Amino acid sequence: MQAVKSFTSSIKARGQLTIPKQLRTAGHLEEGQMVSIIPVGDAVLITPRRIELEEARRQVRRILRESGLSPEDILAGLADERETLYKEVYGEKKR
Repeated sequence: MQAVKSFTSSIKARGQLTIPKQLRTAGHLEEGQMVSIIPVGDAVLITPRRIELEEARRQVRRILRESGLSPEDILAGLADERETLYKEVYGEKKR
């Protein structure tokens, strides 16, 4: 059985609570990610809220922001990527 390590954090004036980095990393929690907070007796359980579509949107937004590309830039290269993939899979188009 793995030993459980406790962490201490304080609640800020607006009710904000910082989750220690080690726990965020272990729980794969990222900035802006939704979590569920469940009361359990006199304790609370904080768990990642996994919404697949919303998670996919968040990741796409993050990738776009980090790459500096716009959705239009991505779509503009889509036809070329499809044609390249078609050639790789099926060879040249017969005309």
